[in-house]
Amino acid sequence: MLDSTKYLTPSQIVAELDKYIIGQHDAKRNVAIALRNRWRRMHADPEMQKEIVPNNILMIGATGVGKTEIARRLANIADAPFTKVEASKFTEVGYVGRDVESMVRDLVEQAVNMVKTRKKEDVKQQAALVVEEVILDALIPPINQPGARDMVGFGGHNHSSDMPDSDQELNERTRERFREKIRNGELEDRKIEIKISQHPSSGVGVVGPGMDEMSMMNIQEMIGNMMPKKTKKRKVTIAEARKLLLEEEAAKLIDMDEVKEEAIYKAENAGIIFIDEIDKVASASGKGGSGPDVSREGVQRDLLPIVEGSTVNTKYGVIKTDHILFIAAGAFHVAKPSDLIPELQGRFPIRVELQSLSKDDFYQILKYPKNALTKQYEELLRAEGVELSFTDESLHKLAEISFEVNAEVENIGARRLQTVMSRLLNDILFDVPDTIPPNAHLMITPDLVEERLRDMVKNRDLSQYIL
Repeated sequence: MLDSTKYLTPSQIVAELDKYIIGQHDAKRNVAIALRNRWRRMHADPEMQKEIVPNNILMIGATGVGKTEIARRLANIADAPFTKVEASKFTEVGYVGRDVESMVRDLVEQAVNMVKTRKKEDVKQQAALVVEEVILDALIPPINQPGARDMVGFGGHNHSSDMPDSDQELNERTRERFREKIRNGELEDRKIEIKISQHPSSGVGVVGPGMDEMSMMNIQEMIGNMMPKKTKKRKVTIAEARKLLLEEEAAKLIDMDEVKEEAIYKAENAGIIFIDEIDKVASASGKGGSGPDVSREGVQRDLLPIVEGSTVNTKYGVIKTDHILFIAAGAFHVAKPSDLIPELQGRFPIRVELQSLSKDDFYQILKYPKNALTKQYEELLRAEGVELSFTDESLHKLAEISFEVNAEVENIGARRLQTVMSRLLNDILFDVPDTIPPNAHLMITPDLVEERLRDMVKNRDLSQYIL
């Protein structure tokens, strides 16, 4: 069920990650190996496949150096289900209704959505033909439709059977003309009345002792299935009707049992769970204690069976976590990786330390990635007809100021660039299009950067409030 053609070689994976993430070569190499090992496992002897477990990865590094981005991009490259959770969330006082198993349920939900989207794409053409007929029936109802044939008047006569053949032929010719118009997009703004299914809402809140999230989901789904499906009439344009009906008809053509089965397999064998802020559940002393330390160690012990490999009940079926790849990350400013309980440490055998960003890293982040902030702002202003560009020297100056502010105030990594770019361009973004007309060309120079941003470094009292 997994498309092995989407698994790149380790060097190809690193090359793909390089398009979005600057530096951190050790981390990229390790995640590339972990991803390629999935392909190798699928092509191993069937008996040995069960024994090969993924080497989970622990990423250590300050905020904003690319930990989450590496994991997210890795999932995109592999077309794999991906979910991100924050370990610290499970230590919050009064935080009920979600346990550590919820991360696995979220992963399965993500897998189901991925499989459904792909299968809907496969049946899109078939669904489009059905939608075309529905739209055509709304515009020109066919004379020989079952509803028309079965119409019986007060006298007990079937009026459709009395219809002359010439009228039926005219109706068919008219329908064919309108079918051409629909296909050519000539009637997109014409309004028609269609029926749309409404998903029944149980509207029932079930709360009781021993009721966990899974039980509530099952009860709500059961009540939802028992309630009759409702339809409602809406008057919409043909363009809008096509969107609404296409989604509905595609869903009808999909075998949901097949979707669930494939999604479970995909989540089990290709799923990636990213556990952020793992350092927040490590005891600083490493020896447990009382109060918060007990809560943190409790979260670690709850995480342990999931990471080790266990079975989790979801509304789509039972999933085994043995072959899910877990990537944990944390800054570890106060606690150390060795402060985690030994059993959990052993489940993350690959440890990678991500480097803090240098001035040159900031410059490259602004210039080279496909999703660089400079390119994002250029695209935003292009929507207004304004051309924005940055000189190479201005990018060096932006990198220098970002690096200095991180060193002087708080090191938040590459996220500092968002603050700096926003401060630099806010006036321009406000003035377009009222003061700065369309077709204008704006060049960001080092002098402009210096003028607008130098006070961020000089005025430390102000800078400390800027995130």
